[in-house]
Amino acid sequence: MISDLSTAGALPALEKMFLFSGQRQRLIAQNIANIDTPNFQGVDADPRAFQRALSDAIERRRDVNGGVSGELDLSGASEVRMVGGRMELNPTTPIGGVLFQDRNQRDLEQLMQDMVENATMFRVAGDLMRKNQSMIRGAIAQRVI
Repeated sequence: MISDLSTAGALPALEKMFLFSGQRQRLIAQNIANIDTPNFQGVDADPRAFQRALSDAIERRRDVNGGVSGELDLSGASEVRMVGGRMELNPTTPIGGVLFQDRNQRDLEQLMQDMVENATMFRVAGDLMRKNQSMIRGAIAQRVI
C-alpha cells in the first residue's frame, strides 16, 4: 500500500522534476564557476528534452495501467539516467555564448537566466510535492479505524 501511495498520481513526475532540476543546478553552478577558465566549454542538460521524455513516460504509464500509479521509465531520455533512486545527467547540450580569446564561451546573462528558471522549476516541484504529501497525511489522519 505504501508503494502504491509513493507511485500514485503526480508524485513520480514531481520527484523526477525535483531530481532533474537539482542535478542541473550543479551543471549551471559549474559553468558559472568556470566562466574565466581558459578552454572551458560549459555543458547543460536540455530541460525541454527532459520534459518531453517525462511526458512520454507518463503516456506509457497511462497506456499500461490507466496512469493511476506506477514508476515512470525515463529510458527514452538521452541526457538522463536513473541509477537506483538517483538521477545522473549526461549533459550533451553545449552552452552558447561569445567565444573569447582564451577559447571560453561566456554568456553570463544566459547562465543567470538558466539558473533562475531552474531554481523556479525546483521550487515549484518541491511545493507541489509538499502539498501532495500533506493531502495524503490528512487523508490518513481522517481515516476511521
